[in-house]
Amino acid sequence: MRHFGDFLQYITYIKHYSPHTVLSYQTDLEQFFSYSGFDAGSEESAVNAQHIRDWMVHVMETGNTARTTNRKISALKRYFGYLLKEGIIPTNPASRVLTPKMDKKLPVFVSEDHMDNLLDQVEFGEDFIGFRNRVLIETFYNTGMRLSELVNLKIGDIDFMQQTLKVLGKRNKERIIPITPVYCQVLQDYISARSVEYPGLNVDYLFLASSGKKIYPRLVYRIVHRFLTMVTTVDKKSPHVLRHTFATHMLNKGADLNAIKELLGHANLSATEVYTHNTFEKLKSVYKQAHPRA
Repeated sequence: MRHFGDFLQYITYIKHYSPHTVLSYQTDLEQFFSYSGFDAGSEESAVNAQHIRDWMVHVMETGNTARTTNRKISALKRYFGYLLKEGIIPTNPASRVLTPKMDKKLPVFVSEDHMDNLLDQVEFGEDFIGFRNRVLIETFYNTGMRLSELVNLKIGDIDFMQQTLKVLGKRNKERIIPITPVYCQVLQDYISARSVEYPGLNVDYLFLASSGKKIYPRLVYRIVHRFLTMVTTVDKKSPHVLRHTFATHMLNKGADLNAIKELLGHANLSATEVYTHNTFEKLKSVYKQAHPRA
């Protein structure tokens, strides 16, 4: 397709999509063009809604979930929407394609008792790496930040006077997260221990691998998975589960939904509202256990 490269440049440098998202869009679009028989010299105006519906059926028949199928169709909608905006095509053929309905999955989270057990009872080790692992998990649970945000968190992003963290989120959107005095002290103790462990190290990133270099996502995932396995049997044991846990526990304690939206860095409230389902399920459980006629 003639304008494929321009679109990838647009979402990379203008929209600031993450490299992972850009790669996903590129893969999905290439799969569609290949299946539909369009080559690099084809005009985008030749694509119609039926081409997209045929491909959608193919995607689902090859074992993909409704969620994956919707993501692929979303890539097409964004691509042809870009072409429409640029005046290259008169209509967006993907806009008329109905996507499959998805089952709403509730976010997986760790119970408050299990988090208390993890942070109060589990031994992380007496050395610096053990301390780092504990602070890393506390950071996820205290802030609800994403994995990519934690990996890129810098010492300079911490304001100890104001007791806040500055986080650079999706599409380079900056947000400020308040932190508690107790967690603030944990961070100060950690930074002091870090300077002893790596004297003279000129790396501003807060969390480091044992080599003294910036920590990387796969290592963070392994750390979180290892310690969550010690206290919970939830199916998923990832950094994102700790993000869900932060949001769910905040909501259960009476936090305002809009406040949680801002803390998580969600673009709209609908992304945050999914946590209300977990809270409602808890209310139903309490009701059934406590009401004499339930």
